Amino acid sequence: MSIRTVVRDRAVLAPLDVAGRPRRVVPFVVGYEPIPEGVSVDGGSRFRFLLEPVTAAAIVFDEGWMLVDGGFDPRRIRDRDLRLATFDYENYLPIVPPGDPLVDQIDEAGLAMHDLAAAVLTHAHFDHTGAARLLAPDQPLIMQRTEWEHVTTLADPRAAFLLFDDLNRAGLTIALVDGDAELAPGVRVIDTSGHTPGHQSVVVEVPDRTIVFAGDAADLRHNIEHGVRCGSTVGPHGTEAADAAIDRLHALDADPLVEVWPAHDPEWGPWRAVIDAR
Repeated sequence: MSIRTVVRDRAVLAPLDVAGRPRRVVPFVVGYEPIPEGVSVDGGSRFRFLLEPVTAAAIVFDEGWMLVDGGFDPRRIRDRDLRLATFDYENYLPIVPPGDPLVDQIDEAGLAMHDLAAAVLTHAHFDHTGAARLLAPDQPLIMQRTEWEHVTTLADPRAAFLLFDDLNRAGLTIALVDGDAELAPGVRVIDTSGHTPGHQSVVVEVPDRTIVFAGDAADLRHNIEHGVRCGSTVGPHGTEAADAAIDRLHALDADPLVEVWPAHDPEWGPWRAVIDAR
């Protein structure tokens, strides 16, 4: 496998180009996908399908900003042949609204791509990796080392709902971290593996609260409130790791000053507000 991406330890790269602390987060809804309930919630129905939003978010500092996840690369959906080659799974139909929803919502939020310091990837499934196409070499994509090793050692990434090409291009820098790590003042990642071997959640301290972007360790608020892990895990120890991850998120959410945001819940307030406003 030829690796065109520059891969570095986060510790050897320059500090992220942000100043001050996080002041706000901006939620984005960049697509939709029909998902069986049992994929999102362990023990849920595999017959009942939920139309779940595909989400991302901006973390806005006094100066500069960071991106969490990024949805699909719309080019893979707009081109018929590429769409069939990429997403030809049974009972799966990704939906992207008109335009380029991620780019359009970044613009609407008054954010500029040249002020983007980095993107943080909760995990490498293709409904999260689409923003990698937008990054310049000095805007690293931050992911867990374990996730990168998982991606690069799979015999058939597509069978694991990964698109290696999203993460493997000249001009992209991937910055690797190990477990819990501080990325910038007020922003850190925590290990919430299980859904994938290197899944991470993003903890952001804004002035009035702490927001935790759970990623797919918790698709729905049901996961968080009831401490029920996601229904899709990877590896021989994936279920145990996912149980530990949801226990961690459930405990964080018990603090009245902490909000844990599920990645795909259509009724979670911040995502619903974006949907209803458009």
